[in-house]
Amino acid sequence: MAPWWARSLRGRVTLIATAVAALVLIPVGIAGVLVTRSVITAGVFSETRDTAERIAYEMRGGALPMGSAIPVPHPAVDLIQIVGANGHILATSDASRNLPPLSDVRPTVKNRVVSTTSCLPTECVHLTAVRVSMFADSPVVYAGRSSPEVLSSRTLEVIVFGEVALLIGVTAWATWLVTGRALRPVATMRAELDAVHAGDLSSRVTQPPGDDEVAQLAHSVNGTLARLERSAEQQRQFASDASHELRTPIAGLRAQLESAQLYPEDTDVQALVRSALRDTDRLEAIITDLLLLARIGSRVDVVKERVDLADLVRKELAVRSDKLPVRVELADGVVVEAVRLQLARVLTNLLDNAQRHAEHAVRVTVARQEPGTAVLAVENDGVEIAECDRERIFERFTRLDAARSRDAGGTGLGLAIARDVAMAHRGEIRVEDCAGGARFVLRLPMAFE
Repeated sequence: MAPWWARSLRGRVTLIATAVAALVLIPVGIAGVLVTRSVITAGVFSETRDTAERIAYEMRGGALPMGSAIPVPHPAVDLIQIVGANGHILATSDASRNLPPLSDVRPTVKNRVVSTTSCLPTECVHLTAVRVSMFADSPVVYAGRSSPEVLSSRTLEVIVFGEVALLIGVTAWATWLVTGRALRPVATMRAELDAVHAGDLSSRVTQPPGDDEVAQLAHSVNGTLARLERSAEQQRQFASDASHELRTPIAGLRAQLESAQLYPEDTDVQALVRSALRDTDRLEAIITDLLLLARIGSRVDVVKERVDLADLVRKELAVRSDKLPVRVELADGVVVEAVRLQLARVLTNLLDNAQRHAEHAVRVTVARQEPGTAVLAVENDGVEIAECDRERIFERFTRLDAARSRDAGGTGLGLAIARDVAMAHRGEIRVEDCAGGARFVLRLPMAFE
């Protein structure tokens, strides 16, 4: 089983934030310790060097009495010795009177000032040695002080890295709290989604205030639930409508067969067969259209090809035998990436619909519309479609009351198929204003050259 931090986004974020804080703060702490030590050491050596230089200057000028204690110019630098070339102490301050030579380091003529540290039997000191003159027997002035506590112990490191550890811990704690607060709406959404079931998709998750990523996630989840609810409702309505549409020809066929069974002598076999075939053809047409609706949009990219809409219209009209003339206005070079058979089915459905409702003529237009949109329009001079019905007619098994008598033989799925094909090809189909008739317009993105 994976550790808790691997199973929890909150744990992973906290772990990452803690690791980042450690990677940043530990080097900063080390650098801080080194810089602090360097600054303090430089300050100490500056004090000892100034004191040693001053004592050497006074000694060269003869202003320093050799028989008495050396005066201390700087109170912190109280360890002062003047050591001769033979290693004997010539003069000393009161604080270093009983101490051995502070150091055996002797500056050279080229390097007359040397700063160093030296550990005596009782303590360690920071000191500076200054050569008084350029002569070989020149004495050396040693000026030093006890090493500061911060340099002689690990107190500074303990304090700094204690603070670093505290900051890392605070970072982890704050990240855990902030992440928990940020993810609290997600936990709420998860619980609310767990309560959603297929029988009731009307529930929605709580959308937190603001417009951050979590609020956008809640908005997207609610949008998905709304689409699922709408789809489920459409599926229920579709099942109801399909059962109704299928029941009608089945009931008619059953009634005829039962009548023939009860009254075989009075049955006209030829008429029975013709009627049964008509009902069978209608059943087959409905089932075929239902299967096509189920397949539209699946693996559509596999069979896409470049289709010239004007060429498609010409070939379709060449094999049709319509009762009313079809006028065309076709712009060549209007090419789309599409499934040819599905576009042909859309054109067939639109032409069939136009032929059923037209009074005198049907008109087909292919044009190019900016930006990069191909337009296929089919018009008829029949009854205009009311504004309130222009979306409803694309629903499955929907027929307008005024047109039911003229839709005999149709499955009620033609316009629904046209809409689904258009959506599968990233296009749209709609009814547009047309004086004295109906105009169906299919818009698709044009193919790139």
